[in-house]
Amino acid sequence: MSDKLVPPQRPFAGEGAVGNSNGDHELSNLGPSTSSSQQHSRSGSATNTDSPPVTPRSLTFQIGNANGSTSGGGPFSPPASVTSFTPAHTPSGSLIVPQNNYFEQGHRNNNSGSTSINDLPRNNSSLYGSRPTTAGDSSAVGVNPWSSRPSSTRIREAFSSPRTRPLTMYSAVQPSTVKLKREMPKSTMLDKDKPIEKPWLEKKDPHNRIAYILTYAILTIGVCLGGLRCFLSWNDVPVMKGNLCMVMDENFESAEGMFGDNGKFFREVDMSGFGNGEFEMSTDSDENSYIRDGKLYITPTFTSDLIGEDSVMDGHVFNITGCTYNITQGHSYTSENDQALDVSQLGQDREFDVEGYLKACSAVSNVTAGTVINPVRSARLTTRLSASIRYGRIDVRAKIPTGDWLWPAIWMLPVDNAYGGWPMSGEIDIMEARGNGPRYPYQGSNFVRGSLNWGPTPSLNAAWKTYGWWWMRRGSFDKEYHTYSLEWDEEFIRIFVDSRLHRMLDLRAKKSFWDLGEFPRVAHNGGDMVVLNNIWANGTKTAPFDQKFYLILDVGVGGTNGWFPDHPDKPWYDRSPTAMLEFWRARELWMPTWQDTEKRSMIIDSVKMYEKC
Repeated sequence: MSDKLVPPQRPFAGEGAVGNSNGDHELSNLGPSTSSSQQHSRSGSATNTDSPPVTPRSLTFQIGNANGSTSGGGPFSPPASVTSFTPAHTPSGSLIVPQNNYFEQGHRNNNSGSTSINDLPRNNSSLYGSRPTTAGDSSAVGVNPWSSRPSSTRIREAFSSPRTRPLTMYSAVQPSTVKLKREMPKSTMLDKDKPIEKPWLEKKDPHNRIAYILTYAILTIGVCLGGLRCFLSWNDVPVMKGNLCMVMDENFESAEGMFGDNGKFFREVDMSGFGNGEFEMSTDSDENSYIRDGKLYITPTFTSDLIGEDSVMDGHVFNITGCTYNITQGHSYTSENDQALDVSQLGQDREFDVEGYLKACSAVSNVTAGTVINPVRSARLTTRLSASIRYGRIDVRAKIPTGDWLWPAIWMLPVDNAYGGWPMSGEIDIMEARGNGPRYPYQGSNFVRGSLNWGPTPSLNAAWKTYGWWWMRRGSFDKEYHTYSLEWDEEFIRIFVDSRLHRMLDLRAKKSFWDLGEFPRVAHNGGDMVVLNNIWANGTKTAPFDQKFYLILDVGVGGTNGWFPDHPDKPWYDRSPTAMLEFWRARELWMPTWQDTEKRSMIIDSVKMYEKC
């Protein structure tokens, strides 16, 4: 074996030093054994300068001389008393790690804070297998070539239990029994055993007392102001003076006397669209207006159920039975044509309008021309022949229908157009709504609206100055019954739902409607320009709403007057000449929302009409 020293290598757990016959030390690589006598070994260098620096948790040894001195040994050399620190294998395959008396001779001189492999607990009988029994054989496991003691004694010393080590910071307390105490942040939760502090009540802090006083002072002022406002609002609500006389009190307990020539409700039969371009025809059929279970129903149905879908679309002439145009002569239309501007013709009978009659009482379907027969049948009930009032009160308790493009309405028109055609003689809308659901962007079934229509011409209708609405934050008006009311006299016109607090319109007659309208001096009449004068000059301050008006109950469908604003989700456009056809072609979109007849019907529970007397 060469006398040259092998360069020191970094120790690894499981390596050991083996001495040759000359007492020199060789460095053996860690690897599998090639023979029964071959061992894995580790030797220290001759000097400390060539040794690598000691790292934490590494195995450290000192080589001792014959006198037990530790000088001259490297940090990776075994102590003098250690015969071998190399694991060996027993014939059975169990790993044997011979122990040494390192703790007896060299442990007191070890100042390293690192934890050595000797710190680990041992169980010789179970972990390391059987103890070697070879004695006096220098090649046997456990023989110390540097020691003069017999090998058997060294083996016994290697496997003897080490003396008890003094307690250190690593072994004073077993890790399994250590209970770490962490510095926890203080909880922000209230301690149930600790009384709640009320700093705002402490007299020692003037700022808390001021905040306490200001908070309750503001609350008190708010309550007082709210009460004052309620009182002033209640005191400011005008109340009709005089007495009210009952004109109609109908609870629909029986269908007898309800319809017919002398019935309380007159069924208008018309296909003209009533000046709004509506898509329904109003009939006198019991399918569209009837009494059931003490309620009055107005129910839309489909014309195709009567004549078939093909006839509605093309090649059919439909003449409505019982057309009432001869009676109404279009006075109940909200027409868009500018007529009756000549005040000298007011109150005079007009010539019979043949064109208007054909439009009101018949229709022809022609798919090429884009005309269809009104695809929906509904009803329009009025009290024009039975009851009307000039100033008074009206209460109608009803539930509006559910269904896209349905247009329920409770409204009034003048018995005599004393100031001219619509809107010169006025219109009172107690309730108008849309059957589209609450998600409809233009006020669906969770809105109800009241308004007044008035003006010197249809194009100058000033309804935009006299309208309002009430809406439900939760729910919609098609789920329950509500009472829609009108109070009207020479001083004010109020429209509300259920309560005076839920007012849709509250108009005070502080000046005339002509002054309120601020109309221009010149207006278009067809292709001509005419000078406008106050057409209500001979009336009262509330003209045109100083005449007798009658009640109308109806359910319209669609229309081209703008009640349903143009929108990408709307099946038709108001200016389209084939709007009714476009509506019917899109029936797969809106027909499912009509559901059953009960939900798509406007159901009236009672009608009460009072006149000031």
